[in-house]
Formats: sequence, structure tokens, C-alpha cells
Amino acid sequence: MPADLSAAADFTATHARLLDRRRFDLLFGAGTAAAVLAAVEAYRNPDGGYGWGLEPDLRSRTSQPGGALHALEVFADTAAVTTSRAGELCDWLDAATLPDGGLPFALPVPDPAGCAPFWASADPTASSLQITAAVAAVAHRVAEHDPAVADHPWLARATAFCLAAVRDLGEDPHALELAFAVRLLDAACATRPEVPELLDRLRVHVPADGLVHVAGGADEEYVRPLDFAPSPGSPARELFAPDVVDRELERLAAQQQDDGGWPVDFVSYSPAAALEWRGRRTVEALGILRDNGLL
Repeated sequence: MPADLSAAADFTATHARLLDRRRFDLLFGAGTAAAVLAAVEAYRNPDGGYGWGLEPDLRSRTSQPGGALHALEVFADTAAVTTSRAGELCDWLDAATLPDGGLPFALPVPDPAGCAPFWASADPTASSLQITAAVAAVAHRVAEHDPAVADHPWLARATAFCLAAVRDLGEDPHALELAFAVRLLDAACATRPEVPELLDRLRVHVPADGLVHVAGGADEEYVRPLDFAPSPGSPARELFAPDVVDRELERLAAQQQDDGGWPVDFVSYSPAAALEWRGRRTVEALGILRDNGLL
């Protein structure tokens, strides 16, 4: 079933936040990178980090690694236009990084209203492979077109932390930690020769169908093949047989709802977050379908 772009446009116009409406327009040639960058600027703090609910379940105004992740996603979207904000964000990440090179899952949250408990109660003194890999993976995408990010010492530190953590990964990693570790390896493959060997190490944790249940999440919440490897031709795609990926792409296209948007399979922690996640997911799903030749 092909995606209905007209219905998706109606959904984003009706329900999505301005940032994701701008990203949707850019994705399909009706918008500009400048407009997307202007929209994400509203979430920036004077310290160079990002907060204010840019991560929908983290409503805190404070700059957070989760906010940095989503800001970097925007900078990856606007690849044709570099911005000084990306290098400034790397400066903030460098300052937030712990001595071992990892980021804490979250920094202290003094304003926890509307925040998911796992953000509000995170230990700011412990490094997290999950968030460090997630942020660094997207930073590597930005680094492909932005020398300020590619050459920033924070990215080298974070990548080294992640590679060491992957080498020491236990026998039963959490699904999200595993998925973001794979995404980091995928993104760093051009610059780190050890990536193929480390991907082979992780292969044992990824079942043939690519479905890994998210412990502590909703009953039907799984990490799926396209969460590990959304891009065609990437090293992580070699974790799956081609027919597995084809079925997942068909499933993704068929998930479009009657209102034109895509669902999420996890619990949101505020009514605002529930809609914001759907807007973000709709843009993400359409981007994956387009990149894989299905739009």
C-alpha cells in the first residue's frame, strides 16, 4: 500500500508542531532549510544546548542530551545548509560529557512537570551508552557535511566511549541500547575501521526477524529492523535478510492511519507529547520510505 502524501500533509497541518511541519515541507521540496533551522531555534538555550520539550517526553526547559539528539536530527535534515549552531551544540555536549567520554542519560531536571520518570530520575553522574550512541550517531550524519562537527573533539570522545562500551556489552543488552549501538556503528563506519568486527559482535543479540522487545515498555513495543538499519546500503542492513527489510518497509507504509499520520507504539507522558511524537514519527516514516525508494 503506497503512502498517501496528501493525507500526511493534512495530518501534519492539523496536529504536528511547527518544527515537524517545516521538516515535512523540506522533505518534499516545499520548504527551506532556513525555515527548519528557524523553527528549532525556539528550543535553544543560551548555553548552546536544547530543551523546552524538543524531546517530547522531556518537557523541561533545561538543556539535555535528549534535546541535543533531536536538534542534531534537524541539522542532519538540513544538510545542504550548515549552521554554526551545530558546532556550538558540540561545545555544549563536550561540557556535559562525563570524564569517561559518555553522556549521562539526563542532567538534573528541576522542572519535571510532564516529564517521563525515566528522564526525571536519571542519574546525572553515570554515563549511558544508549543516549551517547544515539546522539553521536546523528552527529556523525551531520559531520558528513559539517567540518565543525567532524573535527570536534567531543565527537571523537563520544565515539571512543561507545566503541569501548560495545566491546564490553553484556549478554542481555536492553533493546534500545542495542539499537542505538548499531546505529552508532553504522554511522561511524566511514571513519572507524573496527566497525565491521563490532557489528559482528552485536549480531548475536539481533534475531533474524529483527524484533527485540523493549523491556519496561508497552506490551507491543519492539525495536524493529528499520530501527536498527533505516538506510539502504548501510553496513547494518547486513544484519537482516533482504526479505525481512522488504516486509518491514511494507508494514511501515501500511501503518499510516485514517487521519494521515503514523502511530507510535510507546506510552507518552502528556497529551502534548502524544501528538508531538506522532508528528515526528510521520515525518520520520515518510523519510524512510522515500530513502528506500517507496515514495
